[in-house]
Amino acid sequence: MSKRFIILDTETTGLEVTKGHKIIEIGAVVLNDRKKSSDHFHAYINPGRLIDEEASKVHGITNADLENEPMFAEIADDFVEFIQGSTLIIHNAPFDVGFLNSELKAVSAKYPNLEDICQIEDSLVIARNKFPGQRNSLDALANRFEVSGYDRSFHGALLDANILADVYIYLTGGQSKFEFSSDNNVAKEAKSSEKSTLTLEGLKFTSIKANKSDVIAHKKRLKEIKEKNNVETIWNNYS
Repeated sequence: MSKRFIILDTETTGLEVTKGHKIIEIGAVVLNDRKKSSDHFHAYINPGRLIDEEASKVHGITNADLENEPMFAEIADDFVEFIQGSTLIIHNAPFDVGFLNSELKAVSAKYPNLEDICQIEDSLVIARNKFPGQRNSLDALANRFEVSGYDRSFHGALLDANILADVYIYLTGGQSKFEFSSDNNVAKEAKSSEKSTLTLEGLKFTSIKANKSDVIAHKKRLKEIKEKNNVETIWNNYS
């Protein structure tokens, strides 16, 4: 069975989990054979506290938007079941992992840390290794790889997870799944190739000859190229 890859992103009430900030949105998209699938997890969450004004300007989510949404405790089981045993690809992983672990532990000590049930892969680290000294934010990478077709008026967890999925595929070399033939198949294909080798016997070829005016026009063009670029054309080496 192939490893399950999940692209994940979160939005929060603020930047510092140590100051009591909370998750307000989780978005996760499953990659199948390095292609985005329709399999995903998405939830808005009532944080039980106010959203910082600056954070709201980034993701566009307001306190009123979350009044009727579930608390994290209500979605924790579904979330853990969705991600367990997978490889999580997260941009700036320590930020999201720190918030998610904090939320899980606040619900119950029975919940493990994400690192204990998933492999964590930080796409920001990959980008920095590939493009040292350059801007490697998600927006910068999306521009670099010409990932388009998304409304970037605001950041959103599911939106950013979809964008990161596209970026990650480019970042790690595009489509890279190859089907390899067994030794028996290779031998069979080689044998079949030998049987189907084409020969020139029985084939008719049409001979096309340049007339005098064609030759004159060709020589004139070669002379123009030589005079314009001060180089000897390759055709003159074989005339």
